[in-house]
Amino acid sequence: MRNKQIITAAFLMTGVAAMSFAGPAKPAGGTVSGKVTYEGTPAKQKPIDMSKEPSCAKQYATPPTTETVVTGPNNSLENVVVYVSAGAPDESAPSQAATFDQKGCRYLPHVLAFQTNQELKIVNDDQTSHNIHPLAKINHEWNKSQPPGTPPIIEKYEQAEFIPVKCNIHPWMHGSFAVLKNSHYSVSKDDGGFTLPNLPPGKYTITAWHESYGTQTQDVTISGSETKSVNFVFKAKPY
Repeated sequence: MRNKQIITAAFLMTGVAAMSFAGPAKPAGGTVSGKVTYEGTPAKQKPIDMSKEPSCAKQYATPPTTETVVTGPNNSLENVVVYVSAGAPDESAPSQAATFDQKGCRYLPHVLAFQTNQELKIVNDDQTSHNIHPLAKINHEWNKSQPPGTPPIIEKYEQAEFIPVKCNIHPWMHGSFAVLKNSHYSVSKDDGGFTLPNLPPGKYTITAWHESYGTQTQDVTISGSETKSVNFVFKAKPY
């Protein structure tokens, strides 16, 4: 019984010591959140004819459409990269890879955001070959074939850049890489929403980029752990 009491006391003291050394939890910082919408009438997206690639065509009940402009309810705009373009320091790349998938002869996701020097892993889930060709201008440009069943293609980019991607075998396959300097970014979903959390106090420039509609910026100041609302409205191009 005495030994049990000694062990219990030691455990409690160790726990108290651990709590005192850990100190108070650090504040998470502020958050910028909002929605991306459009005004006007966007160009109608065209159905993709995959008849020359039957292994891909059979994966769809109805032909998929192009994804240059993807809209949602209440004029929401999808696939917009919203990121801190000024005010935040550059960050080291995370250890996990960013994955760009080829499935059904389409790029998943259509817009992939990741950091400079982060590992980029490109996989082919189709039964046909693809030829991935990112059209970089600041970083190195490359063009690689990836037959079905072959290992992932591994790449990295050292400089921040928005890079259009195409497949030289299937002309309808288009996507984008958003290579960014830090982790403060978000890609809008079908409701147009985005969130940039954990921002220390400071003044930031928030930029929204869309592959067809260009860029917009807004400045915002974070003073503590508050949430600031920032919305972007793009003017749709009918053609």
